[in-house]
Amino acid sequence: MSGGRRLAVMAAGLGLVALPVLTACSSSEASGSGGSKTVTLVSHDSFVVSKSVLKDFEKQSGYKVRVLKDGDAGQAVNKAILTKDNPQGDVFFGVDNTLLSRALDNGLFQPYEAKGADLVLPEYRIDQDKHRVTPIDSGDICVNYDKAYFSEHKLKPPQSFDDLADPAYKNLLVTENAATSSPGLGFLLGSAAHYGDKGWEDYWKKLKANGVKVVDGWEQAYNEEFSGSAGGKKAKADRPLVVSYASSPPAEVIYADPKPSTAPTGVATGTCFRQVEYAGLLSHAGNAKGGKALLDFMIGKEFQDDMPLSMFVYPVREAAQVPPEFTRYGPPAKDPETLAPAKIAADRDQWVKSWTSLVLK
Repeated sequence: MSGGRRLAVMAAGLGLVALPVLTACSSSEASGSGGSKTVTLVSHDSFVVSKSVLKDFEKQSGYKVRVLKDGDAGQAVNKAILTKDNPQGDVFFGVDNTLLSRALDNGLFQPYEAKGADLVLPEYRIDQDKHRVTPIDSGDICVNYDKAYFSEHKLKPPQSFDDLADPAYKNLLVTENAATSSPGLGFLLGSAAHYGDKGWEDYWKKLKANGVKVVDGWEQAYNEEFSGSAGGKKAKADRPLVVSYASSPPAEVIYADPKPSTAPTGVATGTCFRQVEYAGLLSHAGNAKGGKALLDFMIGKEFQDDMPLSMFVYPVREAAQVPPEFTRYGPPAKDPETLAPAKIAADRDQWVKSWTSLVLK
């Protein structure tokens, strides 16, 4: 789930810290052994945390945190699997429900039930018999629209998957490559959940005929192609519809200077797919004790309260604080599309292969 809703490139304005990036190294180099006081977190490029929160963990635990950022979520997961016998760190954060089965089937994590896991909202609890992963955050992948464009063209913004295939919205949508991008994959899975095994391919044929544009990743789609974003306006983007996140409109308000009275973008609530991110203790972690302490902290109230304004995600802990901007401008979808992990595991690779043939060729 890399890049999307966090808009981490703007995080400095909120007093957040993009943690030091380590070059690839073995667990013995990154974490050490024999009671090392450094714990290494492996993640995707968008991991961000407030300085004060990080310092609190280091003060409370006695461990210093180092972070190895390994690209987009898909890239990071794949690399972690390839290095699982000699891991680059102790904890991996950022494997989401679209890729979770791949990580579990490849033995990426060792069991550990984090302290406070019983306070995770019930709908996010999985793998309860083995406790290989801990839910950390959730977010909805949804089509965002440029309010000004639709107002100026006296056109009602789309609200559903069906709407996006309507000729009224021809050549307006940009999405990410499902084979290379986490939100792109989420949007594909959302369409598969909505239309079923026999209907999603026909739907994408309609989208292609209706002029959908596909780019490699979220950064390009949102900040270069989407006319509703701050970056898109500077780039003179011409696509008023983009696959992004339900929390992107709050980000547009929070980072604006001066702040607008309302978000310049909206969410097509009938196009959302629920995404959940997990963290786990890596198999063969060099500093398992430190890794367990970090997992306990990540599910704790301080870290959970910090996430919305650092990574633009929703906490999964009961009674965690959500900023008023989220409630006002980017509430989670009331009825998002979802897929069982077993279904994703069984069909994901074939869906992506078929999607690539249908849309990119």
